[in-house]
Amino acid sequence: MSEDSTEHTPIDFIREKINSDNESGKYGNRVQTRFPPEPNGYLHIGHAKSICLNFGLADDYDGVCNLRFDDTNPETEDQDFVDGIIEDVRWLGYEPNEVVYASDYFEQLYQWAESLIERGLAYVDDQDAETISEQRGGFTTPGQNSPFRDRTADENMALFRGMRAGDFADGEKVLRAKIDMNHENMQMRDPVLYRIRREHHVRTGTDWIIFPTYDWAHGQSDAIEKVTHSICTLEFDTHRALYDWCLENLELPAEKPEQTEFARLNLTHTITSKRKLKALVEDGSVDGWDDPRMPTIRGMRRRGYPAASIRAFMDHIGVSKANSTHDIELLESFIRTELNKISLRRMAVLRPLKVVITNWPEGQSDMREAINNPEDDTAGTREVPFSGELWIEQDDFALDPPPKYYRLTIGREVRLRAGYFITANDVVTDDDGNVVEVHCTYDPETAGGQAPDGRKVKATIHWVSAATAVDATVHLYDRLFTDSHPGSGDTEPLSSLNPDSRETVQAKLEPALADIEPGQVVQFERLGYFAADIDDASVFHRTVGLRDEWANIQKRKQNG
Repeated sequence: MSEDSTEHTPIDFIREKINSDNESGKYGNRVQTRFPPEPNGYLHIGHAKSICLNFGLADDYDGVCNLRFDDTNPETEDQDFVDGIIEDVRWLGYEPNEVVYASDYFEQLYQWAESLIERGLAYVDDQDAETISEQRGGFTTPGQNSPFRDRTADENMALFRGMRAGDFADGEKVLRAKIDMNHENMQMRDPVLYRIRREHHVRTGTDWIIFPTYDWAHGQSDAIEKVTHSICTLEFDTHRALYDWCLENLELPAEKPEQTEFARLNLTHTITSKRKLKALVEDGSVDGWDDPRMPTIRGMRRRGYPAASIRAFMDHIGVSKANSTHDIELLESFIRTELNKISLRRMAVLRPLKVVITNWPEGQSDMREAINNPEDDTAGTREVPFSGELWIEQDDFALDPPPKYYRLTIGREVRLRAGYFITANDVVTDDDGNVVEVHCTYDPETAGGQAPDGRKVKATIHWVSAATAVDATVHLYDRLFTDSHPGSGDTEPLSSLNPDSRETVQAKLEPALADIEPGQVVQFERLGYFAADIDDASVFHRTVGLRDEWANIQKRKQNG
């Protein structure tokens, strides 16, 4: 169960249904769900919604939720994906009641298929996939019966057993349900239940060469596990009639589960198609499935998104029956809110500019006290080394300042955070006229950032002592896609791939960051939240900036 309490979760239409089922005594007041990914890729933010919903329902109703792998397509599945999905679910804060596989039920599914054949409800078809697809017709075009539809039960049984025994080539025959080729629901026009595929299966090896389709394996796996509420995304609503047909024509070990559909998660500037995400990985547009720019759970974890904030976001957007798109800035606002509470503050300079304090006593060392987290009194303080040579941000000095520029410039005094007041007096430039060093004086009476005479400054800037600075590589991220709705209309999503989605800088950090734990997120003061890479803590990823873009979006909407 997640650390978050779900007792205040709003009542949505799925919970209303479960409440009604419990009031009627259906399923004996038992609630069991499942999360059933196919292990052909890593999970993304859309899957996170389904995970939070299915495991959240089990938590809410003192039920159980299984993690079940729909491993029915051996040519696309891999053990690395299995292991990664288990890790991702647990990272999100959920522990499966059981980790199970559709392949656990292959023998039972096969026996049930034979029972359909015996009752004339399934037949073996010799036609290829293209012909079968053409014969299905369309929404305004009737389907055509297969010429093999009227085979006898004995003939179909012999052929089906021959399919299992390896008597036929891949694609030579399939098993189809015998329903209605003129049904208004295209899914009911004699769907394929089994196909021949001589591929090595990640768990069963070469024991099976016929594999059930999703529609044949899904509902029956629910029934075998005694799932009560089978929660699917909205694109499976047309499959529900077939889900019910299959279960109604079998002898089940428990009451028939019911499928309920909810709207999938869509985010701006994001794609969640596994096929398209795989294309990004394979063509080198990103560094892998766990690239921090990817909307995968692994990518979000590497970028520093807290699992608690993802769960809170999912609770906030709720569950609906209608598809909609949420602003990615809303998700980021939840990330920022959580990190603001839990992240230590540290100083880092991303684009260093040398500051030399000309009146600093030679050989003097100093330690300045800085607050670790103003939102958490228990976080305490730390000591930060201070010296006569510092690094500041290039943007915090201007030789020719624009209007309303209040940071450091010649003749102006500013405050160094937790340090002293300094005044810029002179600069050193390179052959191209670029400022490479700023010479300043400091006021020793302003230790801690307060002037005894009460004088004020208009800007406070951060800094790092050059003598003790830690070098680090920092990745700064922008949107992976420039289009807010990549792939909408006739556009191809990858056509709006942002070539400037990542900028890498060599930064200077305060020494406390040398001991940071891999994966830990801290606030670089004035800059944003940054996560130490989970494999190399000398590399940092910007998680989110400090500015609440979601709040600004809402203000703009209110102002018309």
